[in-house]
Amino acid sequence: MFSSLRQQMVEKYVIGAGVTDCKVIEAMRRVPRHLFVDAALQYRAYSGTSLPIGFKQTISHPTTVAQMTSALELRGTEKVLEIGTGSGYQAAVLAEMGVKVFTIERIAALAERARQIFETLNYFTIALKIGDGYVGWQQYAPFRRILLTAHSKKIPEFLLQQLNSGGILLMPLGSEQQQSLVKITRQENGQFRQETLSAASFVPLVKDKAGELADLK
Repeated sequence: MFSSLRQQMVEKYVIGAGVTDCKVIEAMRRVPRHLFVDAALQYRAYSGTSLPIGFKQTISHPTTVAQMTSALELRGTEKVLEIGTGSGYQAAVLAEMGVKVFTIERIAALAERARQIFETLNYFTIALKIGDGYVGWQQYAPFRRILLTAHSKKIPEFLLQQLNSGGILLMPLGSEQQQSLVKITRQENGQFRQETLSAASFVPLVKDKAGELADLK
């Protein structure tokens, strides 16, 4: 049953939303999204909606996951930093595309639940830690791609510093009332190029430590 629903989800909310990246499409055909939500909500896992996962967090709409993953322009060899593990679904999609994922979640209960799912599904290319994603993961920097699944009014300077030359940082930028999904590319000369992709709606990024914010405008 879930396999059939998953294929329908991809046809309607991924391909139907205009996503053409074959690697993204195939990854989302394979990841069992229903395992990343509570048992009581599994029947809704393949609908076109975000769903609560506890602690005022959600698993993103499948179209959002597909569009953000596609915007990362992955080839399958990158090292990706994800800020905000949440349910773990986004990290699983990335892992299915062959990249090495380093994901950070500040809510311990969510992190442990995601870790158990990763182990069950044999996603051994995902490294997860509980901590302050605002400051990144310096131990494994630099990263070819950085993905934030929470919005901030400005770009965390720590994350820009951990982005490789030629790398891409993708994040929702703005206030709770008005956000845009922005794509930031670190150019070879060290400068950053920012472009706005679409409107966005995400929970806020919470920082546990004092940090610098960057404004590229």
